Amino acid sequence: MRVLLLGATGYLGRFVADRLLADPAVQLTALGRSDEADVRFDLSTGSPGALTRFLDAVHPGVVVNCAGATRGGGRELIRHNAVATATVCESLRRSGCGARLVHLGCAAEYGPSQSGSSTGEDAVPRPGGPYGVSKLAGTELVLASGLDAVVLRVFSPIGPGTPAGSPLGRLAEAMRRTMQQGDGELKLSGLGVQRDFVDVRDIARAVHAASLSAAQGVVNIGTGRAVRLRDAASLLARVAGYTGAVHEHGTGTAGPAGGEGNPGNAPVVPAQAHAQHVPPPGAYPYPDGCGSWQQADVRTARDRLGWRPRIGLEESLADIWMEAACRI
Repeated sequence: MRVLLLGATGYLGRFVADRLLADPAVQLTALGRSDEADVRFDLSTGSPGALTRFLDAVHPGVVVNCAGATRGGGRELIRHNAVATATVCESLRRSGCGARLVHLGCAAEYGPSQSGSSTGEDAVPRPGGPYGVSKLAGTELVLASGLDAVVLRVFSPIGPGTPAGSPLGRLAEAMRRTMQQGDGELKLSGLGVQRDFVDVRDIARAVHAASLSAAQGVVNIGTGRAVRLRDAASLLARVAGYTGAVHEHGTGTAGPAGGEGNPGNAPVVPAQAHAQHVPPPGAYPYPDGCGSWQQADVRTARDRLGWRPRIGLEESLADIWMEAACRI
């Protein structure tokens, strides 16, 4: 099976590439903006005609789209998450390769949900910020394309390589600094947010399974369990061997998602940083605008992909901490 991977050098793309390369039946070609890609091509500015010619030359059976942007202004997010996806869809329609498309969406497309609920694929998307809007636009383009396509709506990815700007990445960095300075107390904010954290290696397994399946439409990829950041902080402290106290400072700033509590990207930073003009929540990477709660209904992934998450939160946090500890 010949697979064309878009966005192979990004956070998710690197693990997807590793998973696909582990399958001896897969011949992988990576296309992207980085010099590390097999072929350099910018989806946000490149023409559908140029990409069509490349598709006809390579003739992949599957195209996996992990490309996109998680930060920046509205125009930049639209360019990388919607315009780029439109280029992919149009190129596949023009090409004679007949490739299946596996597109990575995200849970930010759903927006806020009611505390205690599990969000199914039939939920009406109501994204609470420009990132979610741009990702939803990409998903809608894929669903309306008429292609053999599946969209994996990924919930909160964690594990090795977790970006330092993500909630758990910031949490690990704050704990690293506290331990390095020998402080016996760590004060954090934004710990009331609850998210469905899924390991990036499990996400890569889901992409592989989707590539081999006949599933179409939207499929949630998560664990089916929301975890409070406060509980993740306690577990990370145990993994790190941090014996000091972890306290939450205040309740954080209400985010852009209709005033429904902290957004998923609420700043998990030392409390004293608030006096140093920390940017508002929407200025942080991964601005999901999803309020205080998000949890996936993952039955579709089980039934249509034969996929279940395997890696627990403690193992994911241990890998995050291992990378943070290397900076001590």
